[in-house]
Amino acid sequence: MQRIVVLAGGVGGARFLRGLRAAVPEAEITVIGNTGDDIHLFGLKVCPDLDTVMYTLGGGIHPEQGWGRAEESFTVSEELAAYGVGPGWFSLGDRDLATHVVRTQMLTAGYPLSAVTEALCARWNPGVRLLPMTDDRVETHVLIDTTDLPEDQRGEGEPGRRAIHFQEYWVRLRASVPAHAVVPVGAEHSKPAPGVLEAIAEADVILFPPSNPVVSVGTILAVPGLREAIADAGVPVVGLSPIVGDAPVHGMADKVLAAIGVEATASAVARHYGSGLLDGWLVDEVDAGSVGDVETAGIRCRAVPLMMRDLDATTEMARAALELAAEVDA
Repeated sequence: MQRIVVLAGGVGGARFLRGLRAAVPEAEITVIGNTGDDIHLFGLKVCPDLDTVMYTLGGGIHPEQGWGRAEESFTVSEELAAYGVGPGWFSLGDRDLATHVVRTQMLTAGYPLSAVTEALCARWNPGVRLLPMTDDRVETHVLIDTTDLPEDQRGEGEPGRRAIHFQEYWVRLRASVPAHAVVPVGAEHSKPAPGVLEAIAEADVILFPPSNPVVSVGTILAVPGLREAIADAGVPVVGLSPIVGDAPVHGMADKVLAAIGVEATASAVARHYGSGLLDGWLVDEVDAGSVGDVETAGIRCRAVPLMMRDLDATTEMARAALELAAEVDA
């Protein structure tokens, strides 16, 4: 049985996993999920990326949005707003709220996030083993100018810069202001969750789906020991570009790429990961001209369709990634 490890963020990673599962239904797939997006709201621990993977593969996701629950209602959020309890920019649906209540209860009882995630997945049966990147608290923050904040939040004194939670940058501000730095706070003191290093060591192939290279895959790689474990695994590591035609396929990855000095191009992202980590890289057919540049960097590259328009197209993307892995490994 082929053992595949996938580093996944939210919507893009989850949709890719659905295609991968269809491409190789007999494979043993372990997903290392990003927890840098995690946030505490209304006294609850919210894990957006883990839940997006769980809901997508378990059949509970909102199909058009790609996040949140299907057939959702927002009665509790409306009541909280009526009490004047914020933040008003992040609404939790009633169905989704139940997941966060159960998670928070278990964490409060002393269970680690990895055990809690396993328990939640027992309901959804996602068909993969979903592991958080770490059981430790890591939160991605974004450094912005205080002048880009609402006036009542700028504080006194001269204009300067302030770090805000990634969710506030992404959801509230819609990444509409420049990001000067992206920092996975707490990552340097974290350690991989149980099973993560073992899954990497036992893998036959490791895949980077078209997830955000900075705040999804990049945050996972910031956990000490993870990047080294992947580089030393001795198996093909293949990524799929989240940039098509010099623009993100989903989300606003170009904004956070700019914060770390990386161009929003398929070849620049490949070089950012580097040949010490990647063995193969898939770009979309519209970026076929970048294949030579990527291969000059020591990374095998192929151009294939990379738009996840439906399950069939996504399944073909997953097959192409595995075919490139086999080619690299030959």
